[in-house]
Amino acid sequence: MDELKIAVAGLGTVGGGTVRLLASQAALLAARTGRTLRLVAAAALEKPADLPLDGATFYGDARAMTREADYDVLVELIGGSSGIALDVVTEALRRGRHVVTANKAMVAHHGLTLAGLAEEKGVTFGFEAAVAGGIPVIKALREGLAANRLSQIYGILNGTCNYILTTMRETGREFGDVLAEAQALGYAEADPSFDIDGIDTAHKLSILTSLAFGTAVDFAKVHIEGIRRVSAFDIKAAQELGYRIKLLGIARRTEFGIEQRVHPCMVPIASSIGCVEGVFNAVVAEGDFVGRTVFEGRGAGAAPTASAVVADILDIAAGRQTPTFGVPAKMLVPLQTAAMDEHRGAFYIRFMVVDRPGVFADIAAALRDEEVSMESILQRGRAPGETVPVVMTVHDTREQAMMKAIDRIRAIDAVVEPPHLIRIEAF
Repeated sequence: MDELKIAVAGLGTVGGGTVRLLASQAALLAARTGRTLRLVAAAALEKPADLPLDGATFYGDARAMTREADYDVLVELIGGSSGIALDVVTEALRRGRHVVTANKAMVAHHGLTLAGLAEEKGVTFGFEAAVAGGIPVIKALREGLAANRLSQIYGILNGTCNYILTTMRETGREFGDVLAEAQALGYAEADPSFDIDGIDTAHKLSILTSLAFGTAVDFAKVHIEGIRRVSAFDIKAAQELGYRIKLLGIARRTEFGIEQRVHPCMVPIASSIGCVEGVFNAVVAEGDFVGRTVFEGRGAGAAPTASAVVADILDIAAGRQTPTFGVPAKMLVPLQTAAMDEHRGAFYIRFMVVDRPGVFADIAAALRDEEVSMESILQRGRAPGETVPVVMTVHDTREQAMMKAIDRIRAIDAVVEPPHLIRIEAF
């Protein structure tokens, strides 16, 4: 039986999971491709004692492995947008080798260049594992939904944030406390900034935007906000209003261009995205012929991500090849981004105000002056002369008008801290 020779760069959580999957599922993979998938080389700083590397040459230097080993497919699982990861991927493609990666940061920053190089050399640059772990959303967009013009794609793309927000809702605890627990359980990194500040989600969204709309990947044009300011009070108020808070990545066609934004959202509890809890991810795509499609599953972890990595390897083994981003890289058009000021939607605002007569009138006047229409106000109890939280929701309005109103409200003496705004999405 013909064989496909595989080299793996990076033997951490996902790399180890990939090696184990290739070994444990060898007969199944061979039956599905008609080829033997053989691990011929692996690289890491140290050789793991517990991995089945039988017969594979171990390298302490991934660059050396990429230059010296005899392989058909390089699997890059080192991580990072540049440095050694980018070096080995570029070198492998230049040598006419297929590449499979789970590296969303590298694809977000260098995907267009790498796709062009792969297509020039007639090889595959696969990154199914870069977005939403084990959910086959890349293949779905590139192939399964290829007959559709998509109007929007959005989703929960970071399991760490979804775990934190779910746990805050279930326990009533504050963000910092739950983050520390997530770190202790291994759901959050020691430095969680990429996750909780929305960068990880933005990397993934920029990739989905390219696949969905045929545009060049443009991470720099993603509007990004994280979840640090979401409080237990916000989550409880959302529940009372019929919503749950999720960190979403949203890409949507508008008359002004394509919105590309990452931020906390209030979504209806009964919506497909509102029901996704814990470390799970979900992606929703809406097409003109297919309508709404929903993909849900585990967005991280050794086994789900390894499943996605090996799915790309199987396509290579079977000779299935499509353009990296659904159309040839040279046909991807520059991204025309809709300015965030042009976004329209409803909003939730939390104020901390001194409880005294006239405060609501001052806030209402600021909203009136910017033509922002109030929908509801929520205040529990009275504490004359003391600081109290007040929640307000407003009807659909332009982002620019909402931000101008917020600036006016911040200037009111009785408003003692910057108002916290969360956008409401009526999915």
